[in-house]
Amino acid sequence: MKQGKKRGAERTQIATRDEEWSDERLKGYLELLPPSGMPRDYAILLKAYRGMTAGLFARFIPFFIEAGKNINVQLNDGSTFLDHVVEHRKSTEYAAILKQAGAKSGNID
Repeated sequence: MKQGKKRGAERTQIATRDEEWSDERLKGYLELLPPSGMPRDYAILLKAYRGMTAGLFARFIPFFIEAGKNINVQLNDGSTFLDHVVEHRKSTEYAAILKQAGAKSGNID
């Protein structure tokens, strides 16, 4: 058995609060590559949504749009990133940020 291997809660990374994010760090998300089968712009939005607070996400979206990215990119089923976000009960701030930036629903059922 290997010594020093962390288990359970021991391997949980400690949350960092009040960390400063530079504009360059936010723009770094624009360079992310998507997993196979996912549109690049959708993957960028997903990674930003998962990794940023609503305030940081609000700062990021203008960079996303200025870079010529598509805020209404669709998956194969016609759903947009906004459709994904509104499915989460604690995502109202993120949805509002996306809508303010022009995001639309893909009107999927």
